Amino acid sequence: MQKRMIGKSGIRVNPVGLGCMGFSHAYGYAMDEQETITVLRQAQEMGYDFFDTAEVYKGTLADGRLSWNEEVVGKALAPVRQQVVIATKMGIRINPDQSLSTDARPEAIRKSLEGSLKRLGTDYVDVYYQHRIDPAVEPEVVADTMARLIKEGKIRAWGISEANEDYLRRANAVCPVAAIQNRYSMMARWHENLFPVCEELGVSFVAFSPMANGFLTGKYTKAGQFTDKKDYRSKMPQFTAEGEEKGKQLLELLQELADQKKVSMGQLSLAWMLCKKPYIIPIPGSRKVSRLKENFEAARVVLSPEEISRIDRALNRMELPVFGGSKLVSK
Repeated sequence: MQKRMIGKSGIRVNPVGLGCMGFSHAYGYAMDEQETITVLRQAQEMGYDFFDTAEVYKGTLADGRLSWNEEVVGKALAPVRQQVVIATKMGIRINPDQSLSTDARPEAIRKSLEGSLKRLGTDYVDVYYQHRIDPAVEPEVVADTMARLIKEGKIRAWGISEANEDYLRRANAVCPVAAIQNRYSMMARWHENLFPVCEELGVSFVAFSPMANGFLTGKYTKAGQFTDKKDYRSKMPQFTAEGEEKGKQLLELLQELADQKKVSMGQLSLAWMLCKKPYIIPIPGSRKVSRLKENFEAARVVLSPEEISRIDRALNRMELPVFGGSKLVSK
């Protein structure tokens, strides 16, 4: 399995990374800490070497205790720290109404990083992301802070989540951006306009929610199945009755293609982006070891340019659910 470079950073990882958010955050009650550690270690043993977390990923265990994702990721990966790449993020606070407050001031970045280093139990972060663009702070200021942190050895590379072209270009001119991390899947293709920019600047595209939060696996097709208000999927458009109806044609296409390739629907959806561009690195997440293995093996599925083009043409003809982002509010 050929590794992929994260931008021009010199950091190489296997083609499929692991999004760790769901162990602690957004999908109902957090998973038991020891169970999470066990699953993460099994993931590393099967080949995962790129693990993604964030300072805001935290949730509640069934017994009411707090589960902080960075802490459990750090504990799990401590024995293999030199063999893995850890990415985390800073710059947002989740408000009670689920809106986001942003803060990318230099002093806030440094404070967040120190907290993340402590929780992760490490003295450096491999890839440090700005979690969302802060309209109150210029990209040049953020980039200059990241450059200083790289020089100090506290981070190896940096990136931007939910980046747009203007912000990316301005930031990259000050300190090379290694990666952007944006939503991307067969149901969310609006960031494809950034592909030429990534190619021009040598920036990797880390795809979060690459299977539309599990919808593209074909395993979650019953509208209204997510009743727990702590589970963000309960409010996602693809899991509503209308979204299910709109996504039905896509699932049928995926099933047909997966059967032809003798792979799962989830593997087919990951292979579609992996074979499309060599700088795309999807980071699907799951709490199940069997699903993690399935996702990792998607990198072995080969789709030709002609097959990818046929899929894209079919997607262009479909009316798919419209995704909305979290509302940003001023500090």
